[in-house]
Amino acid sequence: MKCDVLVIGCGVIGASIARELSRYKVSTIVIEKNNDVGEGASGANSAIIHSGYDPKPHTLKQKFNVLGNPMFDQLCEEIDVPFKRIGSLTVASSKEEIKELKKSYKQGRSYKVPLTLVTQKKLSSYEENISSDVKLGMFAPTCGIIDPFNFVNHLIENAVDNGVILHLDEEVIKIDSLKSEFKVITNKDSYVAKVVINCAGIYSDKIAFMVEDISWSIEPRRGQYYVIDHLVSPFVNHTVFPAPSKVGKGILVSPTSAGDYIVGPSNEDATDKDDVTTNIDSGMAIKQKASQMINNIPFRDEVRVFSGIRAHSSTDDFIIEPSKSHPNFINCGGIESPGLSSSPAIAQYVVNELVSPLITLEKNPSFNPRIRPYVRVKDLTSEQVCELVKKDPHYGVMVCNCEKVTLGEILDLYKRSIPINSVKAIKRRLYLGMGKCQGGFCLPKVVKSLSEYLDKDLNEIVYDSPSSYIVKEKIKL
Repeated sequence: MKCDVLVIGCGVIGASIARELSRYKVSTIVIEKNNDVGEGASGANSAIIHSGYDPKPHTLKQKFNVLGNPMFDQLCEEIDVPFKRIGSLTVASSKEEIKELKKSYKQGRSYKVPLTLVTQKKLSSYEENISSDVKLGMFAPTCGIIDPFNFVNHLIENAVDNGVILHLDEEVIKIDSLKSEFKVITNKDSYVAKVVINCAGIYSDKIAFMVEDISWSIEPRRGQYYVIDHLVSPFVNHTVFPAPSKVGKGILVSPTSAGDYIVGPSNEDATDKDDVTTNIDSGMAIKQKASQMINNIPFRDEVRVFSGIRAHSSTDDFIIEPSKSHPNFINCGGIESPGLSSSPAIAQYVVNELVSPLITLEKNPSFNPRIRPYVRVKDLTSEQVCELVKKDPHYGVMVCNCEKVTLGEILDLYKRSIPINSVKAIKRRLYLGMGKCQGGFCLPKVVKSLSEYLDKDLNEIVYDSPSSYIVKEKIKL
């Protein structure tokens, strides 16, 4: 199969670049080795759009974070992703932390990031449960919260609606350089492309090494998080950070766009790039550090603990550049935080500055920046729900009581352009099964629905990967 551009990996960078390419009349194929999009760090992170005050000066992290942050309002409106600029409050308790916070304030102002220093007397007006140990705060109003997985999912849905081809569950095993093209061989097929863009996340060094020797590597770092259930009264209103340190942004406490709360992450070196295990010691450290900033964190209402793997580069910066020996092979590696915040700016840069000199980019006259809006029953009024149910009774059939997800919302996924191959694909798109029961009541209904959609037996339905079967076998009662 031939194409103009082949994108390897469908995390937030691959999806963003694919959507940007769909603005033009170029044939684009995206290959993702997992059974769904956004399976790596793009779907397991802090879900924060950073304001951009803390990356080191003159780095790609600093450049693209500052450029990317203001792009989210219009972009999220176009692709129907909930996004709220709730602002962040970075806090300091010790003299050393106060010194670092003031340094961050000065640095952020030099980047033209809106920032305000908050004295101890005024901190409680921002956060009622702020610890009395906190002596100084810094408020960044442009910080936002987002659903990172659905950001990826809606980006690639929009790209596919505009002509991009997506192949899931397909892994690159070899890349051959031809005269002016590349032959990319996968476990299922082979492709010839004029331009290849490496967006393979934690495995971007492995993909790059298929083309040439490289001077950089990707080091996996594991981050563990707690998710706390929806509460009647919020215990925190902004994203609360500690003062920056050498090891990163530290433990945050934040509301999420889904209405619950996230606390974390830890920062642990990992030897296995797929190691997303959790452990008690990291969890205890998270709780201790978070409680130094915010009082009365209701960990008793915890509904989930999870880990994600960050793709930290040996250069300590993003790697966004053509191969040294093959200018039509473009690497996008080491995209850790603030990668999500930087993604729309990175996509524009890659397409406009790196791809456009290689192939002609003629505008796609039929490009539509919007996707078909999603119906979110839990956000509707009773009157709106009644009108909706009159048109389609499936929206009156509740599947997930914790998160208020209906059968109509599940059936709508099946009509869209991104294939639904697993229970987890439904779960992450609709937040179904992420409440207190963690799928204990709704899982059988989801398996039944997916069985009917895929025309497969119940024991052929998987949770996530192609072999993660849920039902072992049929029994006769």
